[in-house]
Amino acid sequence: MQVKVAKTTLVSPSTPPFHQDHVLSLSHLDTDPNLRLTFRYLRAYLNTPATHPNPPSDPSHVISNALSSALVHYYPLAATLRRRPGDHRLEVFCTAGQAVPLVHSTVDCTLDSVNYLDDPDAHFVEQVVPDPSPEEGLINPCVLQVTVFKCGGFTLGAAIHHSLCDGLGGTQFFNAMAELARGASRLSVEPVWDRASLLGPREPPRVEVPIHEFLSLDKEFLPYSHASLGQVVREWFHVRDECLDLIKTMLFERSGLRFTTFEALGAFIWRAKVKASGVPGEENVKFAYSINIRKQVKPPLPVGYWGNGCVAMYVKLSAKEVAEKPIWETAELIRKSKNNATDEYVRSFIDFQDRHYGDGITAGKRVSGFTDWRHLGHSTVDFGWGGPVTVLPLSNNLLGSVEPCFFLPYSSASAGRKDGFKVLVTLEESAVPAFREEMSKFSSPEFGWA
Repeated sequence: MQVKVAKTTLVSPSTPPFHQDHVLSLSHLDTDPNLRLTFRYLRAYLNTPATHPNPPSDPSHVISNALSSALVHYYPLAATLRRRPGDHRLEVFCTAGQAVPLVHSTVDCTLDSVNYLDDPDAHFVEQVVPDPSPEEGLINPCVLQVTVFKCGGFTLGAAIHHSLCDGLGGTQFFNAMAELARGASRLSVEPVWDRASLLGPREPPRVEVPIHEFLSLDKEFLPYSHASLGQVVREWFHVRDECLDLIKTMLFERSGLRFTTFEALGAFIWRAKVKASGVPGEENVKFAYSINIRKQVKPPLPVGYWGNGCVAMYVKLSAKEVAEKPIWETAELIRKSKNNATDEYVRSFIDFQDRHYGDGITAGKRVSGFTDWRHLGHSTVDFGWGGPVTVLPLSNNLLGSVEPCFFLPYSSASAGRKDGFKVLVTLEESAVPAFREEMSKFSSPEFGWA
């Protein structure tokens, strides 16, 4: 399964979106140091009459044209990111002639032969998604790749700098591309920028919630450094509905509380990771996740806002506490942390970023980032072949963590995989055997761990 790159084209807006060079300011959420990275993921599409009565013939041509049309509205994706003089915050520099690199490639196998990338080979999927270096990610904050399979199906790989948008903003952009590809004459959602005023600091800045309990200042700390870890690998496991229902029932019997899947399973996986990693018991560890604040802030962000609209939430415990606490107590802490998602928390988070941007804001080195991709609307991105059958994240960096965990739906094309969902965990290779042993308890009928 060798991917063959045919060419890379530079795709510009189909009509000039502006007439003068200019700079766009990012919000204080966009310039969070935890987002100084390129996020990588892919969507896989079938190309058969069964999925669409009249599918287009050439994915590369369709994607290229749709991208060119969408960039008229989303031209900052073709711009460059640069560091501002003075405070070194990122800003967007827009000038004529800028373009998005689009890689065109093929592979001599069918999508079904690789199980629609439901349990992908790591080496193979790395070849179908662009992987720019940190500096390249500033020069080209959006790079796309179309890989056409022998069956006519294809993948659309994306590498987008997180400072420009979060997952919801990225999906809004791809939905715009998809609408235009299907023949729309106008977008159903017009993009809104206006980031500095909507999510800028107050005057004067004030931090009125205890942000310092989770974030610290350390100019020497390098975000996303694997220096303190060994070789990092991806580990898949499957969550059956029966086992999930059983754990929720048992946690309810012990606590009288009903937990969501994210709270219950997140607490279980966090404990398994901490125990498997051998972290000293007195060392603090953090459970991190992001929460959508588009409707929490006052006034709510306008429909069409495609910048970063989430803030990080944290639960902090010692490794000993995570290992020894009943699962329901950890799940309850995760649930209670959601109550912090208020307008004041968001404004204080922004003001903290404003006050301490140059001081090395960090969540520390023992952060486990969690996110749930099962209901993010990825399936709506239909270029004319129907929605993607598989959506797969490839980034190892999330919310200050180099060991992220994603909850993902099974590929809609995989027969017999409708029960439950799959989980992708990144962790140290040396911790994998112990982690598998801990996770085996999830499906144990004894559940003595609860």
